[in-house]
Amino acid sequence: MNALTLPEGKKVYFASDNHLGAPTAKASLPREKKFVSWLDTIKGDAGAIFLMGDLFDFWFEYKKVVPKGFTRTLGKLAELTDTGIPVTYFVGNHDLWMNGYFEEELNIPVYHTPQQLVINGKDFFIGHGDGLGPGDKGFKRMKKVFTNPIAQWLFRWLHPDLGVRLAQHLSVNNKIISGDADARYQGEDKEWLVQYCKRKLDTQHYDYFIFGHRHLPLEINLNGTSTYVNLGDWIRYFTYAVFDGQTLKLKEWES
Repeated sequence: MNALTLPEGKKVYFASDNHLGAPTAKASLPREKKFVSWLDTIKGDAGAIFLMGDLFDFWFEYKKVVPKGFTRTLGKLAELTDTGIPVTYFVGNHDLWMNGYFEEELNIPVYHTPQQLVINGKDFFIGHGDGLGPGDKGFKRMKKVFTNPIAQWLFRWLHPDLGVRLAQHLSVNNKIISGDADARYQGEDKEWLVQYCKRKLDTQHYDYFIFGHRHLPLEINLNGTSTYVNLGDWIRYFTYAVFDGQTLKLKEWES
C-alpha cells in the first residue's frame, strides 16, 4: 500500500470487529442488517473503505467451501467494488484463514499484516491490532497454533460441518479468542497497543494509528502530533472512523 489522494468531497471510512455469526447466526442478523445499512449510506461519498478485521466471528476457506451465511454483507461488498469503490480488508484473529475468496469473488485485497499508507499527505499506520506490542500474550500463544501449517492442514481434513461447529464453539466460549478477556480500558500506561504506537514513533512519524481488536472506541493523543484510534466494534458500540482528507473522527452509527 502506498498513497491515496481523495477526490473532492470523498472520504475514507474505517470499521472493525463485527463478529457476524456470534453468538448465533440469528442473533447477529440485526447487527448485520445495521452494518449493511451503514455501507449503503456511506457509498455516496466513500473514496475508500477499510475493514479492519473480524468481520466474521469465524471464517475458514476450504478449497471448495466457505462458511455459510452473510449473504447480505458479501453482496453489498460486491456491489461497492463493482461500482468502483475500493474496499480493503485486514484479517483479524477470527478470520485470519482467508486464502483468496475475497480477492477472487469481491475484488477486495486482503492484508495479513499492518500497513503504512499516505492519504492526502497524512501518514497512517493501520491493521487489526492483534498480537502487537508487549501484551496480548494469551492470543500470541494461541496464534502460533492457528497459523501453524500442520494445524491448518489437520483442520482442513475435518468435515466443514464439524470443523465450523467446533470453531464457532471455541470462538464464542474462549475469552482469549473472543476478545472478552481484556475488553476493558486499562489506562494509557497499560494499553499495549498505545505502547506499541509510542515505540513506533521513536523511529518514524505517523499522523494516525488505526486498529481494531480491542472492541473499545478509543482516541488517544500520543505526542501532540500523532493520534491512536481504536475503532470499537459493531456489537456494543457500532462505531467507525471517517477521514475527510484533513481530519479523522470517531463516530457512532445510529440507524
